[in-house]
Amino acid sequence: MLIQQGQFVRTVLGARMARFREARCRRDIGASAIELAIITAVVVGLAVVVLLIITQVVNNRTTEITNNNGKIP
Repeated sequence: MLIQQGQFVRTVLGARMARFREARCRRDIGASAIELAIITAVVVGLAVVVLLIITQVVNNRTTEITNNNGKIP
């Protein structure tokens, strides 16, 4: 499973690099940079959402354990 995921990532990155090389040949780097900036912003936004959810769950569980005098509910 891990090998398949690695191959998938390699394929996606290879396709992205081929597209970037092609854009460099056409001097169309600006559009590629904007696309990369948008993709990066979306990924960072998703990471922040996941972080907030995890923090909320941990805080809720901490409160539950504290209210139960250290016993796991």
